[in-house]
Amino acid sequence: MWDLAADTAFFGDPVEAFLDDRTLFCAAFVAYYTDHEPDRLWVAELDGILAGYLTGCGDSRHQTQIYRSRILPAVLWGVLRRRYRVGLKTLRFALRMARDELERGRPDVSLDRYPGHLHINVRASARGNGIGRALLERSLAQFWSTSVPGVHLSTTDYNVAACHLYESMGFRLLYAWSSRLWRGLVDRPVERRIYGIHPTWT
Repeated sequence: MWDLAADTAFFGDPVEAFLDDRTLFCAAFVAYYTDHEPDRLWVAELDGILAGYLTGCGDSRHQTQIYRSRILPAVLWGVLRRRYRVGLKTLRFALRMARDELERGRPDVSLDRYPGHLHINVRASARGNGIGRALLERSLAQFWSTSVPGVHLSTTDYNVAACHLYESMGFRLLYAWSSRLWRGLVDRPVERRIYGIHPTWT
């Protein structure tokens, strides 16, 4: 599953567009879900090939604690031990990410209302087969059955089809902001978006 996460990390294309080492990406951004909440991991196959996945978290505050106390220190230690390739591409992205967080000018998600979160990716060649909708339906059913009162996700307006899918399933746009994160990597300005959903909206 880590390979698929890295293969689709850049708007459906490989992570190497903005990072030097896919293992670093997976250790930093995927490991929590596979190692700490594997029961919320959903995958889809098409013609025997892994075509999509959805990772989820029932308590974002707990996820942040684990990330800060375990995931991030392990990643930084790996960088210091030169387990990962860290070149100019990675350093530029890290600076853009830090700047984006400082300049976003928006409130944080209300984790009382939307404590859960999810992330979904479908291989470009497998899109248009209903995989994204099927993964979301199963994940949301699991969230509601485990009494998670609300779920949020992060995306961009560059993912036009994804935004349409979320809205068609009852997600509502909570807020959006202009982002520099992907400047120089895509051909137009990008708006980052946060969507949220409650079980009564579906």
